[in-house]
Amino acid sequence: MDKTVPSAARAVGDIGDGASIAAGGFGLCGIPSVLIGALLDSGARGLSVVSNNCGVDDWGLGLLLAAGRISRVTASYVGENKEFARQYLAGELELELTPQGTLAERLRAGGVGVPAFYTPAGVGTQVAEGGLPWRYGPDGQVAVASPPGELRTFDDRVHVLERAITTDFALVRAARADRHGNLVFHASARNFNPLVAMAGRTTIVETEELVEPGELDPDEIHLPGVFVQRIIVAAAGDPRAAKRVERRTVSAPRDPATPTAP
Repeated sequence: MDKTVPSAARAVGDIGDGASIAAGGFGLCGIPSVLIGALLDSGARGLSVVSNNCGVDDWGLGLLLAAGRISRVTASYVGENKEFARQYLAGELELELTPQGTLAERLRAGGVGVPAFYTPAGVGTQVAEGGLPWRYGPDGQVAVASPPGELRTFDDRVHVLERAITTDFALVRAARADRHGNLVFHASARNFNPLVAMAGRTTIVETEELVEPGELDPDEIHLPGVFVQRIIVAAAGDPRAAKRVERRTVSAPRDPATPTAP
């Protein structure tokens, strides 16, 4: 089955107001920036987003935040997005913070049909005890707080119950894909992308390279096409397909005449 779609706008065209979306990437690495841009253009609002974080103010999910399109976020940290922090503290955005490994497992569990699982991560903190501020009121007081988790002891160690995550849609960035939806990710861009793809009821992929079925070695496929419904090609010349670096750090040029340490 050929799952390619002619444009990003067509691929996200049925994502409506109030939809839940899982987005791949970590910081700015491996984020589906072309699909996010098309979603911004579509005008959909009131979105519930699940992602490791929301990137930066002027790129990726940060664009949807700045436009006021997101109403709720499930993430592991706020990161360096100042607008994300401002909206949360001002009570404009609901935020469910969850440990990073727990978030990954909640997505994976949703993708394989496991409704919930127990984990020791977060036991002894507000993650398990409840009371994490999910939403602030206009007066700066906590309006909605996380509920206490269900605890159970296994092998003399306390664990907390975590629910799996599934979403209406998933947006994913891949390095290579065939027309059947089999995906290959490059290096650290693999991060949350396979888990997000598994958790979405409709998974939409932007790929840097599209190949014909059979061209991918089965041993190099990171995610089988059964999890993918739509594919678009992120054209190299598209500004939205650019691979930005969140924090570039380089050393000063070395003088060739200066001897190096042995």
